[in-house]
Amino acid sequence: MTPPALPDIDLRITDVIAHPLTQRLPKPTVTSWGSYEAVSIVLVEVRTDAGITGVGETLARFAPRAYSELIHAALKPRLVGRDPRDIGALWGGMRRALSGRAGGVLVESIAGIDTALWDIMGKAVGQPIWRLLGGEGRETVACYAASVNWVDDVAADEELDVYLSQRFERIKIKIAQPVRDACRRIERMRARAGDDVLLCVDANWAYGLDDAVRVGHALADNGYDWFEEPLRPEDEDGYEELHRRCAVPLAAGESNYTLDQAKRLVANRTLSVLQPDVARAGGITETRRMAEFARAHDVAYAPHIGMSGIVCETASVHLAAAMANCHTMECETDLSPFKTMLADLAPGCQRVQGSRLDVPQGPGLGLNIDWDAVARLASPET
Repeated sequence: MTPPALPDIDLRITDVIAHPLTQRLPKPTVTSWGSYEAVSIVLVEVRTDAGITGVGETLARFAPRAYSELIHAALKPRLVGRDPRDIGALWGGMRRALSGRAGGVLVESIAGIDTALWDIMGKAVGQPIWRLLGGEGRETVACYAASVNWVDDVAADEELDVYLSQRFERIKIKIAQPVRDACRRIERMRARAGDDVLLCVDANWAYGLDDAVRVGHALADNGYDWFEEPLRPEDEDGYEELHRRCAVPLAAGESNYTLDQAKRLVANRTLSVLQPDVARAGGITETRRMAEFARAHDVAYAPHIGMSGIVCETASVHLAAAMANCHTMECETDLSPFKTMLADLAPGCQRVQGSRLDVPQGPGLGLNIDWDAVARLASPET
């Protein structure tokens, strides 16, 4: 598909503003890492001299003011006065703000700015981002409910039952140590959900290789769709060995910052599903590169969202709509203020119908930010 022509106007960035935001979750998210009651993001605002403003989101769950300082001190000077439509050149310039391997706070900060630049591009030409990416013509994208938390059996049953009552056809289950309890949870959730519901699990790096093999066999025996992040992301040898020793498909990628970090396990097809997070993985530009590389190796793409906000979720929907190999995307159901208060678009879990989520049709991201809500959610100074 040929992207629409850019309007013949001069367009320059006049300001980049990072808004560090913090919220308490309506209900704690409980994983193998622990219980999370409060999280943060940074909402990035990029302004232009034509009055077009773009927004993006940076995955900054903790210490959001550190991200804000980096954006203002190291990245903003590389952007002001530049044409926001030169997204590739601007990405490369921001990458050179710090030396060393790409990752961490720098790339997560770039992610928020990059998404804001794509938002500006879409608004400038009057088209949604998915169309600028060469969309697949999808009006909806498949999604899965996230997640049944690592809580006691009674609470887990109740959470699963809510998702089933909402007619989700795909549901993610959190698992952790000990292995015996994880295997019991795997069997319990399958028995309760029945065979027609697609289930997957997320271990959040809970296991070493031998324990992961045991859990992987339980997942394969119970017909689970994938085993997400069983090992720490640096253990690529372990992922390859796990792939050889158990039959369940493996999923990972939310911990990757750039395509370089995803290449090995995608190229050798250790992973069946790649899950970059647009608020971490360099924004729409770098996440698109990852998804297209995965497609070239017959690996599915499934956007990760986690405890993020409506901007991250909406950017992920645009990518899901545009990438030919999109399998499904995460639909976080926590109804946090980052999803319910920040913009005029309702959270995905309130729009989903039968595990399908509608694709925004407005220009850019297709949402309008409530700046009063941004002020209310501003992170404390300390």
